[in-house]
Amino acid sequence: MLRATKIIATLGPASEKPEVLREMIRAGVDVVRMNFSHGTVADHKARHDLVRSISAEVGKEVGIMADLQGPKIRVGKFVESKILLKEGEKFILDVACELGDQGRVGLDYKELPSDVKPGDRLLLNDGLVVLRVESVKGGEIFTLVEQGGPLSNNKGINRAGGGLTAPALTEKDISDLDAAIAMGVDFLAISFPKDGADMAYARKLADAASAKYGVGKVRTIAKVERAEAIEPEALKSIIAQSDGIMVARGDLAIEVGNAAVPALQKRMIAWAREADKFTITATQMMESMINAPVPTRAEVSDVANAVLDGTDAVMLSAESAAGSYPVQTIKAMAEICVEAEKSDPVKLDTDFLDQTFARIDQTIALGALFTAHHLHANAIAALTDSGSTAIWMSRHNIHVPIFALTSKIATQRALSTYRNVTPIGLDYTKDRDTALQEVEACLKKAGAVKKGDAVVLTSGEPMGEPGGTNNLKIIHVK
Repeated sequence: MLRATKIIATLGPASEKPEVLREMIRAGVDVVRMNFSHGTVADHKARHDLVRSISAEVGKEVGIMADLQGPKIRVGKFVESKILLKEGEKFILDVACELGDQGRVGLDYKELPSDVKPGDRLLLNDGLVVLRVESVKGGEIFTLVEQGGPLSNNKGINRAGGGLTAPALTEKDISDLDAAIAMGVDFLAISFPKDGADMAYARKLADAASAKYGVGKVRTIAKVERAEAIEPEALKSIIAQSDGIMVARGDLAIEVGNAAVPALQKRMIAWAREADKFTITATQMMESMINAPVPTRAEVSDVANAVLDGTDAVMLSAESAAGSYPVQTIKAMAEICVEAEKSDPVKLDTDFLDQTFARIDQTIALGALFTAHHLHANAIAALTDSGSTAIWMSRHNIHVPIFALTSKIATQRALSTYRNVTPIGLDYTKDRDTALQEVEACLKKAGAVKKGDAVVLTSGEPMGEPGGTNNLKIIHVK
């Protein structure tokens, strides 16, 4: 059984060696993530080039995501690198402080005093330390420690319930965005967008950079991690202005509380699928495998539930970037996804009730799903230039693998995030009969079909024109 759910792995010291990266791709990585919160542009360029080289060697087009850092809402540095705060102590967040001590620390985010008021709760170090604001005087925030714990250099700050005004794209992000597009990434992940306007601005910058460097469209991903972003209207606008969303459960959980996240995850995935956008579920999915060769049963359930929620991709962070078992982690995650997918409900008959389709290509795409399901076809093959036909198909659960056959490398990489879509390079811009023969040969070579199997094929005439899908054909493999 082919795996439908895609796997995204973050690159880092544990996974940047050629021999390790090669095994990771063979184990099932579909997209690699470059975290621009760490390293230099030169570091990321070297990793980008290595991924492209090894992808060509392995024979699989792996997508590359540049994950922009976003606003640095962090404390500054301490004289002795870290302190231990105790419940009931007074502590000051001070814009003017250069090196912190037991009583105060500086701020990278200088606007924080303007964003908070007495009674606000600030969560530091991923929520391990909780401060309640007692007063604000100029650039100083006077707080009481409600929950003590260790606090070290540059740890993050969140406000319970959200409300910080920091922009989603900083000067560093804009510079990194330009550099990422220049090197040829396929996806841009935007951190901390508040609403659709933030994503529209990112899209504008990305399109300008793509035109400047003469490269194709880069897909934008909204990392939903602010309390403001999950408000219904804000979330709908973010989805509308993005190619995909990431359920970024780390910072989101700090702002809205851990207990709220599972239900929000289900809502975000459902809404994105309805809008024909892809979804990525991230943060601590296989956290224990940073140091252990097997996952916990809770982690197995977490990954499986994300699959059953309908996520397109599951993502590894420190597990693959800095962990001791990056390849084993990917193999374990792939196995969990395959098992969970066996329970995917197929509801095509009800999915299509009361729906109307204004476009011929969309009608053909969804008609192919219905036909493949009821005829028990072995595969669906979409000859596609832009990938749209395969994307529409992927929004509905079906236990029939979808193969997107395209002559464009950019389309292969763009489809690397979509559930149940296997992109394959194929030059089909020839005469129709030759193209059909090559489709059969290609699917046989991929091990997807054998003699006598039924394949539902979508194509356009004339061939090779974007948006031209207007044919549905049932073929039996010879």
